[in-house]
Amino acid sequence: MQTAAFFKDLFGLEGQTAVVIGGTGELCGCMAAGLAHAGAEVVLVGRIREKAERKLAEIEEFGGKGYFMPADVTSRESLQELVDQVVERSGRIDILINGAGINAPTPFLEIEEEEFKRIIDTNLTAVFRTCQVFGKYFIDEAIPASIINLGSMSGLIPLSRVFTYSASKAAVHNLSKNLAREWAEYSIRVNTLVPGFFPAEQNRKVLDESRVLDILRQTPMSRFGAPDDLIGATLLLASNRAGAFITGTEMVVDGGFNAMKI
Repeated sequence: MQTAAFFKDLFGLEGQTAVVIGGTGELCGCMAAGLAHAGAEVVLVGRIREKAERKLAEIEEFGGKGYFMPADVTSRESLQELVDQVVERSGRIDILINGAGINAPTPFLEIEEEEFKRIIDTNLTAVFRTCQVFGKYFIDEAIPASIINLGSMSGLIPLSRVFTYSASKAAVHNLSKNLAREWAEYSIRVNTLVPGFFPAEQNRKVLDESRVLDILRQTPMSRFGAPDDLIGATLLLASNRAGAFITGTEMVVDGGFNAMKI
């Protein structure tokens, strides 16, 4: 087998459909573009069509395929409608990325219960809800799917200023491992992709100058992550060839942050 054919066989996603929840954002949008480069048809799921259209224009420039679907991750009915509409349009779903997330820098004693519930519902309950809806589809249709849940460094190491976010992401890590164990018999792989510090919409509000200096001192590669840094890990976890024996893992992409203790 020629080298190009070898890598295409290993990482190629031709004929597959990837639903990327949060695909209108910076990080998941870049991950979606990586999947499209590998041949998958990508479905960008979010609430703002204009943001999706900008990303889809970039994907179409290199010949990739994709489209936008609105959905509300806090609604089971909306998620079921999403599955039904994607299957009707694309024929099937093979890959799910759960990347929706919100954050708030509120000091712990000032966190209102409403804020706590809103972050937990978006970051954790929505993942639970989405995995139930999509998982039932994958099992009923006997599809050897890949589910990639977006975790966080704060899900591994409790970080200051993001109390509720940290709690929600730690639970996502645990949920993913449990699902990996339960669904392995159905050839459904469930993994957590754990970005280190990547400046994005939901965390810029907590990245003041002192915080930036602290992060860079703790990161051996001495820089923040760029969205493109997530593509390789995404393709590995998405591919049923390259990632065939990978499930229940936390794939950390952090420039060495988690390796530093003092």
